[in-house]
Formats: sequence, structure tokens, C-alpha cells
Amino acid sequence: MTTDAGEAITGGRTALGIELGSTRIKAVLIGPDHAPLAVGSHDWENQFVERRWTYSLEAVWAGVQQSFAALADDVRQRHGVELSTVGALGVSAMMHGYLAFGVDGELLTPFRTWRNTNTGRSAERLSAEFGVNIPHRWSIAHLYQAILDREDHLGRLDHLTTLAGYVHWQLTGERVLGIGDASGVFPIDVGTGGYSAPMLDRFDQLAAEAGVELTLADLLPRIASAGQPAGELTEAGAELLDPTGRLRPGIPLCPPEGDAGTGMVATNSVAPRTGNVSAGTSIFAMVVLERELTRAHRELDLVTTPAGDPVAMVHCNNGASELNAWAGLFTEFARALDPEVDPSAVFEILFSAALGGAGDGGGMLAYNYLSGEPITDLEEGRPLFVRSPDSRFDLATFMRTHLFASLATLRIGMDVLQKAEGVRLDRMFAHGGLFRTKGVAQRFLAAAIDTPVSVGDVAAEGGAWGIAVLAAFATRRSPGQDLADYLDTTVFTGTSLQTAQPEPADVAGFDAFMQRYVAGLPVERAAVDHVGIGHPRIADAETTTAARPEEQPA
Repeated sequence: MTTDAGEAITGGRTALGIELGSTRIKAVLIGPDHAPLAVGSHDWENQFVERRWTYSLEAVWAGVQQSFAALADDVRQRHGVELSTVGALGVSAMMHGYLAFGVDGELLTPFRTWRNTNTGRSAERLSAEFGVNIPHRWSIAHLYQAILDREDHLGRLDHLTTLAGYVHWQLTGERVLGIGDASGVFPIDVGTGGYSAPMLDRFDQLAAEAGVELTLADLLPRIASAGQPAGELTEAGAELLDPTGRLRPGIPLCPPEGDAGTGMVATNSVAPRTGNVSAGTSIFAMVVLERELTRAHRELDLVTTPAGDPVAMVHCNNGASELNAWAGLFTEFARALDPEVDPSAVFEILFSAALGGAGDGGGMLAYNYLSGEPITDLEEGRPLFVRSPDSRFDLATFMRTHLFASLATLRIGMDVLQKAEGVRLDRMFAHGGLFRTKGVAQRFLAAAIDTPVSVGDVAAEGGAWGIAVLAAFATRRSPGQDLADYLDTTVFTGTSLQTAQPEPADVAGFDAFMQRYVAGLPVERAAVDHVGIGHPRIADAETTTAARPEEQPA
């Protein structure tokens, strides 16, 4: 038991962050020095129901409650005290998607997550009308697609939000979004910190042209920036979070944020010319801009930091899932030889082996597309591994190929940002399960983007820690202090970083792999388009559960 930690917990000198990720709901409690005091988590999976990826609201609350219960148990075991209050609370979740509610708070259609790519017509039309890229997964693309499809629920629509916004609303009664999460709902005017007024008006006109009368501004949550108050935990909210009744209401909450924004906080990359890469089920890069881009690019989203600064986002639907599926297969084989084999040791061996593989993947190709990938213009995906008869077929090269494949689509988007737009990066941070084996994926990412890549020791708890820091910032910052200064002077002082410089041989090898990767995309498209006996389209399945991927075991 740590006496100081126990006193901080009972005295409420803590902050709690809860993040609902794609495969895990995680809760992290931090102390006055922002170091983690306790953690709790719950694994969950999305489902493919009626041609759409979704999670049920029942699963949301079961997972949140179990995560909090595990956290409270960890507090009890580590520090010998009961968790009955915290100094501040924050909620984060996977960005984008569509949660539509009626006037009585009833969910009008199952939650449509970021993973759905059925919004192509909507995204194309809105991008053309607005003059900015509107990705398939943005909330507004889902709404306009529903309008184009003349869905019945629109006549009863009272408001819409994101997953983080929904959980925050239930805990506080406040319909609000952090500006970073809101920037994945509808385009933001960074000058005003609100939704773009001309685009709101134009959307209303487009809806009317399609036969739907609405005022979009009335349907969207209000926006708050980092540091602003966003409500307090109500009695009903406290009971939702902790059905045991120990947790007391009245806790202040920071604005709810998306996982992209909390990843930026967790890696101290909220200042211009900094960026971060997060790798899990999806993989995305966030680069804080010092100037506007010259034009719109379909590979780049324009979003914001939690403080409202402009960010270029490269989002790829497919990250480490296929890589982890192969690692799981090798683990199954290893356990057939020795039932006591530790899966984390298998990951370590496989990832480390990749360092000895052929620099360009040895003639092999892999596509990690479990779902559609808008950057390469695919509405569906098929995991694919291809090799030539004379390719170098050994474990090291096989693993390097799959690690390269997990970064390849990200590289396509980063090329647009770095080469077409000339955006410069002083530092790039990486976090997520892909980077837990030291010096492997980090080194390959440095080669992929030809930029130094750093991994820190604090960011290991990821976005849940990031939203806990945002909660602390809202209650502890000095008057007038901005988020970047708070992170630099209060949170990350003394933090150690491990930085991988791009090695010329790795850069050349990745470049060669990318030439083969881009040239081979028609093979992936053919695999998607082919419908044969025993190979039905995913969209024809009535209900299926996604494979659990994604992050390496701790």
C-alpha cells in the first residue's frame, strides 16, 4: 500500500479517464502527478448486424461498469482504500459513427460505427458541396446517407452524437462534445471554435432537396474545448457507472473526446509540427498543422486537437488485426507443442524475427483488409497474402511483410501530406499494441514515413490515460494556461523517450515494398469482387462477430 496514493484517492485528488476503444473499454485512475494509480478493463467485440458494424448500448454499459468495477478492485488491492470519488472524470471513445435519438431518448437505429463504409454516395456529395474531404465514417456522412436512403427514423430524429458524447450525456445530462470529437462529426470553423455556419446552412438545403426538413444545428451537440467545464456526474450517472452505490455524484467532467484526441494528449503531440500514430484495430496518424493545406485531399481528414488547433488526419480502417490473426495462428501451433507457452512471448519472438527479414519483403505481398478501406477505394476488404514462386519464404521475411502491410495504407496518406503538401514534422510519436515489442514496428514506421519516431513510457496506458489528463487539466490548470503548456510543464517533465531514426536501408526497403503494394492493389480488388462457392460477400451475412484482434497482450 502506498500511503500518499491512498490519501490522494480518498481525498479526491485524482482524475479518472474511461475510454471505449474498438476491442477494449479501459479505465485509468491518475494521481496528482498524473501517474497511473490503478487500471481496469473489459474486452468487447463489435458485431456485424444487418450489413452494418455495431455495438449494442447494453454492451456499452456492461463494459463500462465492468471496467469501473475492475478499477475499483485494483484500487482496493493496491492501495487498501475504497474508491468513492475522484477529483475529475473524462470519457473518450472511438470517433465518428452515428448514434441517433428521439425526443424521449430512445435509440432510433443501431449504433453505426466508424468501421462502416456504406456511405460512399453521401461522402462524395458532401465533399464536393463543402470543398473539404468528408470521410465515409464521419457522423454527417451517416446522416446524409440515411437521408439519401429515405430511412424511416429521420422523422423522429431529435439529436445525434458520438459514442463518447452518448456516454457523457448519460452521466451528466449534458449534450456536449469536445472539439476534437466534434470535428469528426461535422466540419469545424477553427476561428470560431464552432461548426461551420455556411456548411450547416448548405446541409439543410441538401436535406430539403432530398425531401427532409431539418435544422442540423439543432441536432448536433454543443462544442467545448479542452479545459472548459462540461457538467457534473448526476446521481443517475453515478449509479450507471457504479451500480454498487459507492461512487458519489457531483464529480466535474471535462468535455468528452475521441480516441484520436486522447492519443494526441497521451503522446504530447498537440503543438504544430508534432504528430502521433495510433495502431490498433485501425491505424491513424494525426499531424498538427502550422498552415492550411493547399487543397482538399480524400486521403486526409481535417480535424482538430482537443484545444481546437487544426490537424490533418490519415485514418486507415485496417490496422493490426490481420497481423494479430497470424500471430494467433502461430501461438496456437506453439501451444500444441507446449501448452504453457505465453502468447506475449510468441509475439515478442515473431516481431523480433522481422528485423532479420528481407528489406523489401522478399517478393511477398500482404493486404490487411478485414473491412473496407476508403484510402484505397475499397468498400469491402479481403485479407490476402500473396507470394511468387521464387520469393524468400521464411519466418523473418513473412513477419516483416505483414508488419509492412499494417503500415502501408497509412504510408499512402502520409505521402500526400508530406510530399504533395510539403508538411514538415519535428517529431512523431507512436502508441498502441503494435509498438509494444520495442524497436520493431517503431523502426518500420520510421522507415515508412522517413521521420524519427518516439515511444514514451507514460503513453503505455493510451487514450484512457489521455482523457484522464484532460480531466485533470480542466480542474488543475493555471488561469490562462493552454493545453500544450500544461502537457510540457506539468505532465511530461522528466518523461523518457525511445526514438528510432529512419535507417536508409529500411527506407529503401519500404519504398520498394510500397511500389509492389500499390501495383498489386488490383489483386486485392479482384479478391473483393470475386463471389464464388464458399466465399460469400461479408455483406450477405446476416450476423457475425468480428475476430478479436488487435492489440498485443500486455
